[in-house]
Amino acid sequence: MSISPQDWHKEQDRVNHVVQQVGKKKISMEKHLTNIKSDIVEIRKSFWDDVRVNVDEPHELIETFTTIKQQAEFLSERERSHGHGYGQIVKLERLMQSPYFGRIDVRFEDEKETAPIYLGIASFLDQEDQFLIYDWRAPISSLYYDSLPGQVEYFTPNGVVKGSMSLKRQFIIKESTIKGMFDTGLAIGDELLQEVLGQHSDNHMKTIVATIQKEQNKIIRDVDSHILLVQGAAGSGKTSAALQRVAYLLYKYRETIQAEHILLFSPNTLFNHYISSVLPELGEKNMQQTTYQDFLHHKVSGEVTIETPFAQMEFSLSEVDSATNRARVLGIQYKSSLPFLEELDQYINSLIKDGFVFSDILLGEKVLISSSYIKELFYSIDSTSSIPNRIQMVKEHLLKKLKRLAKREMNEKWVEEETQYLDKADYLEAYQKLQRKNKKQYSEQSFNDLASEQKFLSKLVVRTHFKPIRQQINALNFIDYNNIYRGVFKAGSSNSFSVDEWEGICKFTLEALKQEELFFEDAAPYLYVKERITGIYKNTSVRHIFIDEAQDYSAVQLATLYMLFPHSRFTLLGDFNQAIFPQSVNGTFFKEQLVEDGKSKKSITLTKSYRSTKQIVDFTKALLEESNHIEPFNRMGSLPLIVAGEGDEDLLQLTVDRIKREKETGSESVAIICKTATESENVYEALKEKVDLKLIKGETSTFEKGVVVVPSYLAKGIEFDSVIIYDASVYRRESERKLFYTACTRAMHKLFIQYSKEVNPFLKSVPKELYEKADR
Repeated sequence: MSISPQDWHKEQDRVNHVVQQVGKKKISMEKHLTNIKSDIVEIRKSFWDDVRVNVDEPHELIETFTTIKQQAEFLSERERSHGHGYGQIVKLERLMQSPYFGRIDVRFEDEKETAPIYLGIASFLDQEDQFLIYDWRAPISSLYYDSLPGQVEYFTPNGVVKGSMSLKRQFIIKESTIKGMFDTGLAIGDELLQEVLGQHSDNHMKTIVATIQKEQNKIIRDVDSHILLVQGAAGSGKTSAALQRVAYLLYKYRETIQAEHILLFSPNTLFNHYISSVLPELGEKNMQQTTYQDFLHHKVSGEVTIETPFAQMEFSLSEVDSATNRARVLGIQYKSSLPFLEELDQYINSLIKDGFVFSDILLGEKVLISSSYIKELFYSIDSTSSIPNRIQMVKEHLLKKLKRLAKREMNEKWVEEETQYLDKADYLEAYQKLQRKNKKQYSEQSFNDLASEQKFLSKLVVRTHFKPIRQQINALNFIDYNNIYRGVFKAGSSNSFSVDEWEGICKFTLEALKQEELFFEDAAPYLYVKERITGIYKNTSVRHIFIDEAQDYSAVQLATLYMLFPHSRFTLLGDFNQAIFPQSVNGTFFKEQLVEDGKSKKSITLTKSYRSTKQIVDFTKALLEESNHIEPFNRMGSLPLIVAGEGDEDLLQLTVDRIKREKETGSESVAIICKTATESENVYEALKEKVDLKLIKGETSTFEKGVVVVPSYLAKGIEFDSVIIYDASVYRRESERKLFYTACTRAMHKLFIQYSKEVNPFLKSVPKELYEKADR
């Protein structure tokens, strides 16, 4: 609906007024911040001047400590106030640039007048405490996202509020000036989306608060589900909605939930950087972020070496022609499944009676406590006790035994010899400890007593050597997790495989474990077994966990996370059609959720794709066997272009020519997507002298605009103005269909598919009217 010039002028006048008010508030805050900063500087300068230090008497020592504590707390409070004030100024600066993005006019029941309500990234009140801007997360703001003009209602902590909406207006405001304005009868009008989606890609993901759709809003504001499952087509805004959900949770539960209580599992470190600016733009701190690989390393650090998921992916994309390779493919699928999880549970239960493996506790090369002694101790405990409880009892017994052994060890010859080689610093430390500990018993000449000196120094030496052993026992390092996990592949057979197949799986798994190496598909089961045995490392501080690209997680991986974060609510984001990693088994995690009794689960499906033009979405959905649920947003562009090359040299020249044309026509980000890391490196080496570009690897942690060469599986979750599929002919197996689809869906505006040798088989099923073709 068009806006009259008079209305436009009135709205701009209001923008000017709000910006002026925000500017006044900013100046006031800056003055306040300057005063706080002066306080901090003064406190630091005079910190010790205001502290009365006296340690002669116990009560004076306590008084001194209290004074220091009070000064430190006052300084800390001032520093916190400064940090909060700085955050407020940053938020005000954003409001001055673009104070709001939406307006709704609502007359509530029992009220005579219609109230205009303006929505922005943060609330702002004038000097009379009247709202000039409402935070997009406020309960009333849900009307903007969910309701059409007419009778409306929204929910508050105090109940339902009803009324009638007469106007829904959307703004594009930049540098305090209205650039676009639309009245609409829809939740979010196509005009605004067309404006936003038609822009170039960025090196960081953008906020979507101005364009949140009704289904996305359900994701953002859901507070009842213990497990929220979001299945969304490529480009449907799953990740964007999830990040706005984080901001909403931090707003709604600001008294009890902080950023450190939320944890995001992302597909790779590059993706972490890509999304890093969304929450700060909304005035919130970033939540904790990790990858599943880093999480595994943290949990089993020092025990085994874990293969990266990218190395596993490279294996799965290679030609599988040997018996060992075929056995591993079967192993990946089985070790990721619910039947294997059930087998692990059965195996762990069998350890109650036999099969537990322990390690010797060593002092150098000397066995202090043998593994056989620990095993006998473990199985001597009442079998009705759970394994974790028995482990704790064993630990306590070992610590007591270690204490006795330490006393006995003091008389050993090696201890006496080591005391003779203590340097002056160690000797002085021992003397000072002796004086403090035995002030009444010994005189200042205590160390003239050779026997007392030798006894104390011996104790010091033994304590030094026994301290790391005590730490290892407390960390339960006397458990041989490697050999316990190996037991899964030593016993019996499997009902899921023939004898030869199971022997093949066991053979390559045991060979890796013997070298203290874990294939990636073994890492989650290994951790699952370890945590079921110990049962003590549950994380109770994390309240919400978000898992992006969750379709690539196996049942065992998810079960491990559920077990380790028993008090967390989970938001799982995924897409069946982008289940590209071998352990994902076609994204069956949606069908095989391990939900405990009494925990609620909700599933939301996002069908509309916003990232790409209609032409690209229509083309990419035709690559899939089942794609009727994917709806393109009506943003028009050019048809995807398929180009046939004549060999490797021709493909390189085609790529160079295409990059030059795209840069000339304004594309700010161009991705050359190759199938594997090896192909990416080869293409990068061949092009780097001809084109300014960057190579993205598994360890790449920052994402920048420009031209990049990237393996297909590392491009997930990221979008580019233009995408060049370097050689489509290398995607041939049916298992690679979704990988090819994922690569193509990275394109926002233009998609170019090159091939040599022969046509990609997946392209043969695409109707010819959905693409253009050019022969070299």
